[in-house]
Amino acid sequence: MSKKKKSKGGYGFLVVVLLFVGGAYTVFFGDKASIIESQPLLVTIEIGSIENTIAAAGSLKPSNYVDVGAQVSGQLQRLYVDIGDYVEEGALLAKIDARVQEARVNASRASIEALEAQLSAREAALKLARLNVQRQERLRESDVTSEFEFDTALNQVAASESSLFQLQKQIEQSEASLETDETQLEFTRIYAPMSGTVVAIEMEEGRTLNAVQMAPTILRIADLGTMTVEAEISEADIGDIKAGMNVYFTTLGGRQRRWFSKVRQILPTPVVENNVVLYTGLFDIENQDAALLPEMTAQVYFVTASAQDVLIVPMGALTFLDRAAPGRRGAGLASESIGGQVGRQGQYQVNQSPTALGDPSEAVARRPGVNAGYAQRMNSPTQGGSAARPAQVTLVSVDGSQREQKVLVGVNSRISAEVLEGLKAGDKVIAGVLQNGRAAAAGGRSGGGFGSPTRRLGQ
Repeated sequence: MSKKKKSKGGYGFLVVVLLFVGGAYTVFFGDKASIIESQPLLVTIEIGSIENTIAAAGSLKPSNYVDVGAQVSGQLQRLYVDIGDYVEEGALLAKIDARVQEARVNASRASIEALEAQLSAREAALKLARLNVQRQERLRESDVTSEFEFDTALNQVAASESSLFQLQKQIEQSEASLETDETQLEFTRIYAPMSGTVVAIEMEEGRTLNAVQMAPTILRIADLGTMTVEAEISEADIGDIKAGMNVYFTTLGGRQRRWFSKVRQILPTPVVENNVVLYTGLFDIENQDAALLPEMTAQVYFVTASAQDVLIVPMGALTFLDRAAPGRRGAGLASESIGGQVGRQGQYQVNQSPTALGDPSEAVARRPGVNAGYAQRMNSPTQGGSAARPAQVTLVSVDGSQREQKVLVGVNSRISAEVLEGLKAGDKVIAGVLQNGRAAAAGGRSGGGFGSPTRRLGQ
């Protein structure tokens, strides 16, 4: 019994020691671990590119194609092309059994030859009738013939002329019929109406074609040198998309390759699918390397605003000072910003004080390391599209101290924004906090992460 009591006492002592050690660790290291997990997320202001886009799904179509059909009935005897073949305009594509058409042509030619044989006889009859009139006129002058004989001779001339004219018109009618029959015979040989690639064959050799009511389609030829993208745009985004706007797209098999173009047209008639209203946007793209094929799926991006080689800051580091929602252009009142104010329309206005920066583009040019591309963007409004907006960031100095810094931002997306004034390349700002080794957005700020390298404060 004594041994059992000793063993239970030893186990109890071990439990007490473990509880003591755990409590001591919590007291001495728990707060420190929580401090490390909630360190500020720092990002470095760098020069890069930014764009604001509207995404849409689309499909690729040939810019120009034609369905080649049969204009005469008959059996499809021969196809001279296969799918994927490139054909020049005028190349022979197919041949239809032409025996019926050949027989009609032969019958029309024989009819014309018979009428032409009658033509010479009628011309001779007319000549004889005119000679008879002349003879009756001489006899009439000598008072040898009667008026009845003379009138009969005149009537014979008129009848001969009418018969000859009727025969000539019959010949013309037969020649027109022959031309029609010859055309029908030509239709049995089908030629390419344009240069392009055979993308579909609807009929096979030996098939009987019936072209009485409508022309049956044999194959389709498409010009794949230029493709047209048909993008489906939601009615919520259609107001921001205009003809001439920059656009690019990717394909599932394009390996991140981008094709760039401009919007050609927005079709006014929408397509309604499951109570969703979609408008079709069209734009063309050159396809000289034949990398694009019909019916490919395209992920389309309409560029509403962009800026190249500018200072960029993550949206998570910004606290906007006006009332406009992040990512929306120029709405609401604005508070003071660096060297100027933003008015009701969100446009940058320079203060008229002696310390004002003056022309924003000139101010940028005077400050080394600040957005050098802003002056060019200001002079070319088509590259931009977002009005300047005041915001505030938490700037971290080299010694680790923090201070609030007012900035002006231009083009912005859900991830980052263009810095027009207030920061320079190499500055560090707080873009969030590190929680459990992961980045989280700073409280009170909008946006998400940023692609720049991050460091803990003090490193």
